[in-house]
Amino acid sequence: MGGITMIKSILAAGTVFSLLATAGLAEERTGREEYMIACAGCHGETGKGDGPASGLMTNKPYDLTKLTTDKGDGKFPFEYVLWVVDGRDMIKFHGGDMPVWGDRYMVSARASEAESELPESRELVVRGRILSLTYYLGSIQE
Repeated sequence: MGGITMIKSILAAGTVFSLLATAGLAEERTGREEYMIACAGCHGETGKGDGPASGLMTNKPYDLTKLTTDKGDGKFPFEYVLWVVDGRDMIKFHGGDMPVWGDRYMVSARASEAESELPESRELVVRGRILSLTYYLGSIQE
């Protein structure tokens, strides 16, 4: 009887680990998709600041792969990145080139909101997208 219980425990643990791994991959994929839509045009596909629109900008886009070394003293500056990506509660220091993604995501959330949704759910959608993008940026650090 002990052997069957052990097998069930192993199978349950395997299921939990595979679900966690799948959730992690889905989060990364979503963050990458957000990045490719929102950031790659300026910062480039690899985050180096060499996107197709970079030559048209007043300020050269920042190399996002260096956030840990330049802004975080060796640790990914998670809260700082959340704040900058959101952009709704900050003083402009990008020279006007950096979009306020919090506002843009909010407009998108309002447009896709179902009649049955509460307005508070829009903010959750916006924060989820920003969070997903921030986790992705953490994953591309050199």
